[in-house]
Amino acid sequence: MTKVKVSYAFERKIVAEITSGLSRSKKLLHIITGPRQVGKTTAVMQIAEKWVGPVVVASADSPLPPGPEWINAYWGQAVRAASQEKTSEADVLLIFDEIQKVQGWSEVIKSLWDEECREQAGINVVLLGSSSLLLQKGLSESLAGRFLLYRCPHWQFSEMEEAFGWDYDKWIFFGGYPGTSDFIDNEDLWARYVTDSLIETVLAKDVLQLQTVSKPALLRHLFLLACGVPVQILSYNKMLGQLHDAGNTTTLSHYLRLLESAFLVTGLELFKKGKLKKRGSSPKLIIWNNALINAVVGNTFEDCRNNYSWWGRLVENAVGSHLLNHLAGLPYSVYYWRERGFEVDFVVETPKKLWAIEVKSGKPHHAPGLAKFCEHYPEAQPLIIGQGGMSLENFFRSTPVKEW
Repeated sequence: MTKVKVSYAFERKIVAEITSGLSRSKKLLHIITGPRQVGKTTAVMQIAEKWVGPVVVASADSPLPPGPEWINAYWGQAVRAASQEKTSEADVLLIFDEIQKVQGWSEVIKSLWDEECREQAGINVVLLGSSSLLLQKGLSESLAGRFLLYRCPHWQFSEMEEAFGWDYDKWIFFGGYPGTSDFIDNEDLWARYVTDSLIETVLAKDVLQLQTVSKPALLRHLFLLACGVPVQILSYNKMLGQLHDAGNTTTLSHYLRLLESAFLVTGLELFKKGKLKKRGSSPKLIIWNNALINAVVGNTFEDCRNNYSWWGRLVENAVGSHLLNHLAGLPYSVYYWRERGFEVDFVVETPKKLWAIEVKSGKPHHAPGLAKFCEHYPEAQPLIIGQGGMSLENFFRSTPVKEW
């Protein structure tokens, strides 16, 4: 049993969302997914600090992933704590961090949770994970109808502004990892921290350790390639020409999905209304956090700010990553559109609405791609982000789910 005593000055909105979910009468598992180092554990510890009952915390984030018996051991500890608290009517909060690393975790959790729902021992369970692919597999196979899912994205501009006093330019360059805020006065040290402590950890622990990857060097090279060409539409054949030992396009497509499952890189598909995604279309590469780009590429803040073309790509990538971080999962889909020389930066589709988004980081000018798209799809609602439309800062302060 853990007595949690921590003090964090800044609370993300997800803390209130989870606290509200835990207070509901219907018993459900509460599952939090999101990238590493964005505050999932911190958010849960903030909740645990205010929890009136006992708290049991366990983390599977170890070099050798534990087996199913590890879950049973901590669950038993929670059951014993709950039996001792019956007179106070205070439930136990049981927290499992990086649960996806436990082999067969979903089947074990399902069995124990169903028993808890029958016996009403008084246990509330929170599960955290940083691999969306492995978590989703477990949820769909075993835990349907038994959970609430919370998405904890990278920090947006308004959060870094409030918590650390960052301005807009600083957030565009340094991205949304709160743990890097102590290093930005030394850009070399900041870049080493991002590459060694964040990127290497995610690749090693959330991808290579948990997935079958026949060519790990290729997966790394694909990630590095994507960081060098953010928001570029790059065919798989062109990627093959730039990567050593690249195998085939199927391998690259699979590895790109693995990078997406770890919240690193997404290859947006070409938009086609009323049809399945165009199979084999050239993906538009979006990096989920600008810090990943600049740490890998090695440009300084001053160089980036003075390079109009590169800065524009950073801004457009930030728009794409903001959409992905907040609109991941149903009922939203994010695409790009291109046809005969006309292009729209991003297309957001919901069951009832269609948005066409153009990003303007410089002087306002005509957007022929936006007009052409709306000719093809009259129901589409055009949106310019930047000069001549919604300001970039306001967009990055917004929550896209509420906007759309």
